[in-house]
Amino acid sequence: MGRLKTTNTPDLQSLLALQTPQNPVMLAVEHALKHGRDWSASVADQIAVRLAGLITVDAIHAGQRLLENDICEVLEVSRAPVREALRILERERLVEFRARRGAIVTEPNAQDLRDIYVVRDALFAILLRQLVQERADALDAWFEKFMPQFGKAVEESVDAYISVTFVANMAMADLSSNRLVGELLNSISLRVLRYVRLGLACHPGSLENSLKTWRALQRAVSKRDIDAVLQTAHKRIANSREAAIRALGSHQR
Repeated sequence: MGRLKTTNTPDLQSLLALQTPQNPVMLAVEHALKHGRDWSASVADQIAVRLAGLITVDAIHAGQRLLENDICEVLEVSRAPVREALRILERERLVEFRARRGAIVTEPNAQDLRDIYVVRDALFAILLRQLVQERADALDAWFEKFMPQFGKAVEESVDAYISVTFVANMAMADLSSNRLVGELLNSISLRVLRYVRLGLACHPGSLENSLKTWRALQRAVSKRDIDAVLQTAHKRIANSREAAIRALGSHQR
């Protein structure tokens, strides 16, 4: 007789069976978890990527329990890598551990969202000011590389768009000579990805507007107009924040 299903747990059997490593959000999640870490593609790393991707696309919902036994059974692995994978997700604030309940998927909330976006806005202002002043040619090259990808992704899907813009933002941070700025941006990257996707998934018409602000940012950079660069970047981040806040309100009703 099969084991009875614990209340408020996801159907991991079907979810993980459907998981594909070529899903664009999964690739973005893997990129984030690899970035700045000693990535070994261990079993624990691979489990963390799969679970983080499912949480990000809301296939595993906030408040649901992730039981070690269930994950072990579905993936046919031992408890040690599963436990390590859940600790990785805890560091990324995607799960939290509670007494007698184990790992619980964290709830997106408006205060956390606002706090993250305040930090993101400030860090990108530091980053862009430094790049325009010191590495403008490298920033031009960044736009030449990624803008065609943004345009193509808009025609494909929300997930394709958030994936390529997410990877591009991390590549921009890597241009900075201030390593701390890059590390801090990376430290909030998966939480930002979750909120950005939440906003765009509820308002897919925002993709075109988002692309327009990228183009405006490129023009400001090409003119070496720091004030315009900072204003446009601030507008981009504010738009993303407001879309996520609206989506969060709808999501929680």
